[in-house]
Amino acid sequence: MSTQNDGLVDRIGNVGRQAIGNGWTTERFALLGLLALVVVSVGPQFQVYLFTEFLIIALFAVAFNLLYGYTGLLSFGHAMFFGAGAYGLAIVLRDYQSAIAEIVGTGLAPLATFVVGGIAGVALALLIAIPVGYLSVRLEEIYFALITLAFGMLFYSLLLQDPYGLTNGSDGIFVALGGVELGGTEFRLAGRRIYYYITATVVTISIYGIWRIVNSPFGTICKALRESPDRAAALGINVSVHRWMTFIVSALFVSIAGVLIAGFSSVATPNEAHWSMSATPVVATVIGGASYFGGPIVGAFLYHYVRWGISRFPALEAYWELFFGIMLIVVVLYFKQGAAGGLAMVGAWLRNVQAAYDRGGANAATAFVRESIGEKLGSMMSRSTTGRSDDGGTDR
Repeated sequence: MSTQNDGLVDRIGNVGRQAIGNGWTTERFALLGLLALVVVSVGPQFQVYLFTEFLIIALFAVAFNLLYGYTGLLSFGHAMFFGAGAYGLAIVLRDYQSAIAEIVGTGLAPLATFVVGGIAGVALALLIAIPVGYLSVRLEEIYFALITLAFGMLFYSLLLQDPYGLTNGSDGIFVALGGVELGGTEFRLAGRRIYYYITATVVTISIYGIWRIVNSPFGTICKALRESPDRAAALGINVSVHRWMTFIVSALFVSIAGVLIAGFSSVATPNEAHWSMSATPVVATVIGGASYFGGPIVGAFLYHYVRWGISRFPALEAYWELFFGIMLIVVVLYFKQGAAGGLAMVGAWLRNVQAAYDRGGANAATAFVRESIGEKLGSMMSRSTTGRSDDGGTDR
């Protein structure tokens, strides 16, 4: 009987090691994410609506982190591109849907206009990002952050004041996604499940595209720029050009999120370009962990669903900023690599527990748990004098 139990424990241990260790490859995590998308699609309408918004925020954060996490440049003006994408779609839907209907027919006009509007939103963001990025990437650290903030507020002011009669001022532009007739089938683009499918598809493709970029030779150069721009320059890398290109690519994907948010909320307003909107991907990235590709996704999930959970309690809703402030303080002090880094730390700890068990059984594993917890508590208590986080990360 004991032998059978030992065999069962060994099999469970092997499964655990595979799940926690190298068995969980990027492809398997991606498959798990796609499975989650399918499960949500058959869930309640409200959860579909909530998850759609999360996906848009996640794309916004991942695109932002392409610049911040892989080149070290902190932008406070990325809402400018978010708003550009939203307004590009809104203006095309308002002014050109009739013309497009004459070309493709009334049945396909809403879908064709949505696609053309999305392309227009991305193009508008690129037209802004090219000169803004060219001027901004030549600056370092706080000066880069401030100039992107200044450009962002300039764009916000133009949307709000509407000097050319395009944006409808503070009221914004209503985004009406009509019904599509395709192959004898009719559906509404604005329907929650239909728009969820559209959003999930676009976000999945976009995040996969970003993942390919950061794992390409271009992404390797970006990481080199983050670690040491001077050494990269000594190797013959044009630092300004590569930062500029990264800035433009980041703006492109942020504008895609802006297009999606306009269709999701059925309106494009100056609020999409306000500086406070630029804080959303910053907070999500810090909470999730800028050092990990999936960190902004984890952070966006926590940001969105914790805020939604707080809103379920009217007495607490007015203090949601307080809860996020506390969360940020905890992350900054003790989890420099964010929630994703914390998960990685837990995974490594569990592997060590398993290794201790394999060497000396339950007693050795218990001793290791006690010792490691004691070390972590001691590290947290002495954090102010050591300057290190409890996840092993160093000050950025």
